[in-house]
Amino acid sequence: MLDTSILAFLQSLAWTGPVPGGVEVLSPFSNPETMAVCRAFYRAFYHDKAPRTLLIGINPGRFGGGVTGIPFTDPVRLQVECGIDNPWPKKQELSSVFMYEMIRAFGGPQAFYKKIYITSVSPLGFTRQGKNLNYYDDTHLLGALEPFAVDCLRRQLAWGMNTAVAFCLGGGKNFAYLEKLNAKYGFFGKIIPLAHPRYIMQYQLKQKAAHIATYLESFSIEGILA
Repeated sequence: MLDTSILAFLQSLAWTGPVPGGVEVLSPFSNPETMAVCRAFYRAFYHDKAPRTLLIGINPGRFGGGVTGIPFTDPVRLQVECGIDNPWPKKQELSSVFMYEMIRAFGGPQAFYKKIYITSVSPLGFTRQGKNLNYYDDTHLLGALEPFAVDCLRRQLAWGMNTAVAFCLGGGKNFAYLEKLNAKYGFFGKIIPLAHPRYIMQYQLKQKAAHIATYLESFSIEGILA
């Protein structure tokens, strides 16, 4: 079953490359509470063998996936939208707010996760001076990332995922890096960029409905949303 493969993957994640000075690796899966929530989530939505299409983010942040272990899912959305109790303070994270509005428009978590698997170029996160750090914002970290990112993608695609198309969250540096990896390793037939949820919520809030429509249209064109 897909949930078994996902959980084994998450539990095995370990950063083995060099870590630039001042950078700390964020590994939520070493927390027993996080793994308990991950088991409940993936068993609820991925307990089958159906292939999914990848939606690929940057790396987990401190207040969403960095806490819950579920990409773009804060403790509020985890309980209210996914029906999974969790022990954390019910603080929301902006990217999660957008993502679950889009998921509701898709048809809800059951419909969405039946078709989509969310991951990241780096499934482990990074912080510096207590703040989130995107992998591409540190030259040394970016230089050390490729072996880890490639290994993670290969392992996840080996579960029988859709390789004809993938979606990238972020049309700038994340998309450029993923395109570079794809040109070198041939993971996907094509990669389609979508505006990152945090960018939308911070800078284009008035256009949120239009961005949700763009997400759904992109999924529909690729046959993922009927």
